[in-house]
Amino acid sequence: MGRMMLLVIDSFGIGAMDDCRDYVPSDCRANTYKHIREAKKDELKIPTLYRLGLGALVDGKSAPETNAYGYSKLAHHGADTYLGHQEIAGSCPKKSNKRLMKEVHGQIKQALEAHGYEVAYPFSHCRVLLVNGAAVVADNLESSLGNIINVTADLKKMTFDELKKIGRIVRENVDTSRVIALGGPYTSIERILSCVKEKHKDQWGVDTPKAGVYGKGYMVYHMGYGVEIDKQFPMIAAKHGLKVYRLGKTADVLHGTGPAEPIVNTTELLARFSELYRKEEGNSSFLVNIQETDLAGHAENVDWYCRLLNETDQWLQDFIPQMREEDILIIMADHGNDPTIGHSNHTREYVPIFIVGKKVKPVYIGMRETMADVGATLCDFYGLPKTKEGESFLDLILDRN
Repeated sequence: MGRMMLLVIDSFGIGAMDDCRDYVPSDCRANTYKHIREAKKDELKIPTLYRLGLGALVDGKSAPETNAYGYSKLAHHGADTYLGHQEIAGSCPKKSNKRLMKEVHGQIKQALEAHGYEVAYPFSHCRVLLVNGAAVVADNLESSLGNIINVTADLKKMTFDELKKIGRIVRENVDTSRVIALGGPYTSIERILSCVKEKHKDQWGVDTPKAGVYGKGYMVYHMGYGVEIDKQFPMIAAKHGLKVYRLGKTADVLHGTGPAEPIVNTTELLARFSELYRKEEGNSSFLVNIQETDLAGHAENVDWYCRLLNETDQWLQDFIPQMREEDILIIMADHGNDPTIGHSNHTREYVPIFIVGKKVKPVYIGMRETMADVGATLCDFYGLPKTKEGESFLDLILDRN
């Protein structure tokens, strides 16, 4: 049996969605791809992506002759990597609310104490919580205001399993889009507390890069609002014995039981994907996310973003001809992150979808109402039960008679 694989070029949006005025009206001019192209001109060299359908989607060029293509709306509210991947996997998150710790600290504290944890306020001037002297519950400073609550721990003082338990309790008591439990063994609770700062008025959180949380030994667990992970492709696959590799950011943001390698460096990630693809002979799937494009968007670094796109395109040019007869590769994005727009946040944009394989028909799959159609298609390909949301487009791209 063939294999279906997914490659997400994180944040590679192709233009603001029609409903952007309901979210961030100033972002209605966002177009990650076009603005990078305008800024870099001939330095942007992505002929493979352009041929696969990017030219048809963005510039009205002829449809590709050897593969399927289309694009998708974001069904989740806003534009978020974690929520976007939950949607891609087949389970659209619930509509969340913006919350800061100043509103929800009381109920979180009460819930944690009811489970036997010691909870204190380490500062008199803000509503940050210290749990068992090892973890800090505070506002996330890296996402949009009020989107996320972080639980940041010194993993020398608390196990990751214990940290996840605390994170789940927090998750049950807030309706933010996400709760993130994260920690590392090469920081300390003293350093974490010393890096608590106010980013916006009444938004108090840990400056996690400054606190030394990331790096060797770093561990993270994301929890979305209303996400049904058991009805997503990776968990459905696990229940039915299908090995699913999660490489790159998917190792952090998608739940599963198969091999998971959270590789950030794009060169290393794509080389590892190629290596595992060649070695794996069994029934399997690959879910891969190129995270550095999103990091370049956050850094508002057009040059870096351009280099990453060029590298990815060259890799695709080399990889696609090596694909086996029955295999299929889906290439897409999860939202936008226009590095030219004047801020470092994600932008709510349509995302391209390109489907490549020797058996794939050269068809236009249209505009998909939700990225969950990808998860539904993955399940359909392997003959697995349906995902929570999404409609498979497998019959559009393959002759199954």
